[in-house]
Amino acid sequence: MSIVETTIEIPAQHQQNVFGQFDEYMKKLERALSVTLIARDDTLKILGGEQGTRQAFRVLSQLLELSKRGNTITEQNVDYALALSAEEKEQALVEIDKELICHTVSGKPIKPKTLGQKNYVDEIRQKMVVFGLGPAGTGKTYLGMAMAITAFKNGEVGRIILTRPAIEAGEKLGFLPGDLQSKVDPYLRPLYDALYQIMGSDSFMKNMEKGLIEVAPLAYMRGRTLDNAFIILDEAQNTTPAQMKMFLARIGFGSKVIITGDSTQKDLAPGTVSGLDVAEKVLKKIDGIAFCYLTSKDVVRHPLVQKIVKAYEDYEGREAYRAKRGQEHKARRRTNR
Repeated sequence: MSIVETTIEIPAQHQQNVFGQFDEYMKKLERALSVTLIARDDTLKILGGEQGTRQAFRVLSQLLELSKRGNTITEQNVDYALALSAEEKEQALVEIDKELICHTVSGKPIKPKTLGQKNYVDEIRQKMVVFGLGPAGTGKTYLGMAMAITAFKNGEVGRIILTRPAIEAGEKLGFLPGDLQSKVDPYLRPLYDALYQIMGSDSFMKNMEKGLIEVAPLAYMRGRTLDNAFIILDEAQNTTPAQMKMFLARIGFGSKVIITGDSTQKDLAPGTVSGLDVAEKVLKKIDGIAFCYLTSKDVVRHPLVQKIVKAYEDYEGREAYRAKRGQEHKARRRTNR
């Protein structure tokens, strides 16, 4: 294999960000693309095979552009840039970064970080009802919350309603101490955490006292009509078909709805059908409703989480294939008899 050499200019003020602490990102690129990276002043020399050298140049160019825009480069950025470069889509990384949703109370920008997340955000803007389906860590709820708060601040909706079924881990609300609010709060804590981070506790409490922001278990939705509201149903895999139908029937004029869930993490009683699974079959062809499927590629937590999610996806895929083969084998045996 012939060795190809190319260079890229990386200004000194961006090298720490692009190279990573102790050059960890450079080492990752070297391992992944079988190249050698040599830094001299503002010039980075890339040595390796033609394809690896070309990919390394494209990845570094994208990371440098992210750094110039004020982003702190993370390992997730590097991993995703590598994945995109393999598909020759690395330009998408910079395009994704242009998609600013809002800022947290501390000033941190909230943006989609993957193509799947960008598609999810685009669908939320365009459709009345959006299902965000995928594993933990893909930003389904957090990005939905950011979109809801942005719409609320811009006056596009009059209130925000956040809900989830309070049945995690099969525990009964009556076993918990305190009044009803104290009993349901632990189930809704992830929603509170996101609200505090994006809005700030003072703004959240003021709007909650005015009834403009409501965080409640799904059971509280029965019998209501929700007009001019941004509504998020979280952990929808734990709804029953009746609960999902009840929730969807609450949608009023001027409202927007996000439904998030992961069908692989149900906490329903054995044998209970998930309302999310039924809704996916029943509503898929209706205009105005979008289904966005996020995968392990869209996980934006610690890189180890991405590997864990991918390992489970592979395992569940193999198990589903074996179950299908077993059913086919049984069918053939019955036919042969």
